Amino acid sequence: MGLRKKKRQQRHESAPVHPADADPTTSPWAVELRAVRRQYGRGSGAVHALRGIDLALPRGSFTAVMGPSGSGKSTFLQCAAGLDRPTDGSVRLGGTEITGMSENKLTALRRTRLGFVFQAFNLLPSLTVEQNVLLPMRLAGHRPDRRRAAEMLTRVGLGDKGGRRPGQLSGGQQQRVAIARALVTSPDVIFADEPTGALDTTTAGEILHLLRSAVDGMNATVVMVTHDPAAAAHADRTLFLADGAIVDHVEGASAARIADRMTALTRAAAPAYAGVAA
Repeated sequence: MGLRKKKRQQRHESAPVHPADADPTTSPWAVELRAVRRQYGRGSGAVHALRGIDLALPRGSFTAVMGPSGSGKSTFLQCAAGLDRPTDGSVRLGGTEITGMSENKLTALRRTRLGFVFQAFNLLPSLTVEQNVLLPMRLAGHRPDRRRAAEMLTRVGLGDKGGRRPGQLSGGQQQRVAIARALVTSPDVIFADEPTGALDTTTAGEILHLLRSAVDGMNATVVMVTHDPAAAAHADRTLFLADGAIVDHVEGASAARIADRMTALTRAAAPAYAGVAA
């Protein structure tokens, strides 16, 4: 395990936080943000949620995003995933510029090339587990691939639960279904928003191991917002946001080191967050 973690560090340590000027059609980056700003409101009441984010995340990587309350984590995730439009700057996903896309094209892209895992699971209670996993394919207008769904459910340890309803599963099992659903279309990026926030410590560790395995075994790209240093320690890199800007990042750090950095950041930046969006 130590050797594998060392290899992961070597693989991603050289990846710059700021993107190089490369041809987007051959870009090695899964996610690129260039000079991204997001402002809500105008004048003296304006809230600057993001202040010029420059970032490139390589394909097949696991990135955690942390920061004090009000630092811009949620806005970062929404802009990076095309759920919100930046005020200025550009966003590319898998080499595709999405900033000026129409809402219809953005919706189609999210359904086919992005996966999402949320704290609240967001499963449809009236559908079976298998039907929930197949939902992204149906929404994209593709023929549901039951073999692919079975493969993903087996990968997350629920190969025998396809016929059950979400309400018949534990919270941890429901989050496993959400991960299978996120993986079923082989997306360019999986965005995870506090995926372990509603789970106990043991179950959270199992979910994080699944996300880590998706990166190592399937070359998935995961971008995870979390408040938990133990969760962030599963990532290749942890980015720290403060007042809408990336102020630091660490590679392959332990939970203790990440916690220390967060504590220092929170103490130093606490007075700055009045009125800033989370």
